[in-house]
Amino acid sequence: MTSHYQKCAPFVPGLLLCGAVTLAAYGLEAVEAHLFGRAWLESLVLAILLGTGLRTVHRLDQRFEPGIHMGAKLLLEIAVVLLGASVSAGALLENGMGLVGGIAGVVVLAILFSYFLGRSAGLPKKMAILIACGNSICGNSAIAAVAPVIDADGKDVAASIAFTAVLGVVVVLGLPLLVGLLSFTPVQYGVFAGLTVYAVPQVLAATSSVSAASVHIGTLVKLVRVLMLGPVVLVLSLTGRGRGGARLNVAHLVPWFIVGFLALLGLRSLGWIPQAALAPAHVAANFFTIMSMAALGLGVDARAVLRAGGKVAGVVIFSLLGLGVISFALIKFLGV
Repeated sequence: MTSHYQKCAPFVPGLLLCGAVTLAAYGLEAVEAHLFGRAWLESLVLAILLGTGLRTVHRLDQRFEPGIHMGAKLLLEIAVVLLGASVSAGALLENGMGLVGGIAGVVVLAILFSYFLGRSAGLPKKMAILIACGNSICGNSAIAAVAPVIDADGKDVAASIAFTAVLGVVVVLGLPLLVGLLSFTPVQYGVFAGLTVYAVPQVLAATSSVSAASVHIGTLVKLVRVLMLGPVVLVLSLTGRGRGGARLNVAHLVPWFIVGFLALLGLRSLGWIPQAALAPAHVAANFFTIMSMAALGLGVDARAVLRAGGKVAGVVIFSLLGLGVISFALIKFLGV
């Protein structure tokens, strides 16, 4: 018993802080609804803003870090797994295999565009690769998977991750504004979010305020995009042999939570998940998502943008804009 307590104790302060931010977000949402008749900012968005604001204006004690890291990673992953119970594979298949091929094409084009943009701006080759893969596939996860394969410098990895972490939050908050500006249908917006948002769980944050259809199709599109990490890392591993690159680590290619999501998605598609279990799974997924967004915010210091450097910032921002243009073109081309 003591042994289990000792193992869990380091995570308690950070998780309690995430819980406090989550409750504050729920409270502010309720206040909004009472004062204005509706919540203009949902608790999920408020959790990110509160967490980021707290981290930026106040230096958190180191004892909070383990729990914040666990909340931002493990709770996000659990939320994604549970989301599989509410998604059917038919949502993706309804839009044809052309969409699947289009997703792969977007990833390839975005990597090439981002890489050449980085090199044109004078970034080192390895850093340009990190930014290209992070922007085009799945943010920090892609950077972490690619870094050992190309033997990237630790400072390049840190700068890439710092900026994508901050920009990822900005994208989650700002993307829903495009629904009206670009006249997206819920499905179109879900596809666009799945193609442009960095991390799988962040797709939930960017789409949940729009519609359930956006959440479902966005998550499926994003998962197809994440699965492109395997072929990309394999290519980099093969081309990097003999030049200091690490050997291919298969564990990086298919994270456990994606396997879990796909397993529940398969069970739901086959009708093997009891109807009574669907609502509790949805509620749990929503709660873990909001708490993990609080943790994500608590892990982001907005001042990291300045520390990453203007050149890196410019490349990451314009790479993301290029990805958005390519994604919008695909949606129009396929007539989704």
